[in-house]
Amino acid sequence: MQFTAVLAGCGAMSKGWLGALTEHPLLKGRVKVVGLVDLDPKVAEARAAEFALGDVVIGSDLDAVLSQTKPDLLFDVVVPNARPGLVATGLSHGCHVLTEKPMAPTLESARVMVEEAKAAGRVHAVVQNRRYVPGIRRIRQLIESGALGQLTSINCDFFVGAHFGGFREQMENVLLLDMAIHTLDAARFMAGTAPKAVYCLEVNPPGSWYAHGAAANAIFEFEDDIVFNYRGSWSAEGANTSWEASWRIVGTKGTLLWDGYDKFEAHQVAGTEGFFRPLEPLDIPDMPDASKTEGHASVIADFLGAIEGGGAPETVGSDNIRSLAMVFAAIESAKLKQRVSISV
Repeated sequence: MQFTAVLAGCGAMSKGWLGALTEHPLLKGRVKVVGLVDLDPKVAEARAAEFALGDVVIGSDLDAVLSQTKPDLLFDVVVPNARPGLVATGLSHGCHVLTEKPMAPTLESARVMVEEAKAAGRVHAVVQNRRYVPGIRRIRQLIESGALGQLTSINCDFFVGAHFGGFREQMENVLLLDMAIHTLDAARFMAGTAPKAVYCLEVNPPGSWYAHGAAANAIFEFEDDIVFNYRGSWSAEGANTSWEASWRIVGTKGTLLWDGYDKFEAHQVAGTEGFFRPLEPLDIPDMPDASKTEGHASVIADFLGAIEGGGAPETVGSDNIRSLAMVFAAIESAKLKQRVSISV
């Protein structure tokens, strides 16, 4: 089946979308882009020329372009504040919608999106591409195998001295709002259960080149007595972690370490005697399905497969709203300086 699609928002991020759609083996030939929408049509025209999309409809009015092209899909790559209206428009035209992060600028607007998608009978999903990197998938696979026993804690460090310049350096809650969603969503995926509450301390360290909130420490409580400890900073110079963070996953039978790149180390308890119990190494199996480890392309492929099969993609909005709720609860906790319950 070949889908037709309109892409809205033709800025820098759209290049990753269009590159995956036109070039990646998982997607090539599965989607025909029939329309591009941007507030500046010249930007859309330049993107169409870059990807040889000579026959697309181009415009600045989403409603008009959707009416003319009648696509199956709407790809949402606009700024977060424009997202609620765009998603509502797409659903009203009968489109399935795949939207960039964050899912919505507020938790309430995310709830509305979920209800709108349900009422329209259409799939609305979120591009959580980093849960489709090989390391994250392999960790989840090991946890599911039971080799670590019952999961007890997930611990991650994200320390990157990132000098973006531009709008990020003036954002409030810049780390939690702009970056932490990737790590929090990965932790929720690893845990395989729902977050219940959080206590968060947010600071702007001495020497920070950001205006607000460049660092945060958060303790999340998950169901099944799992604790997730997050330590992060965007103004930590001298020893950058991976953009995927570095991780320690602890279970009742053993522990796994991942540096966020290619290095894994895992050990399982192998005896019942001694002050420190004897250990044996655990192999981290490769993913049997490589199609789940291709980042952005895997998200889109999962979205298309769910529509074809009549199911829900892994990052469907009705589930992924829980990751967004973790971000907003952490921000609220930091503001109130107290534990905050997480609910959607």
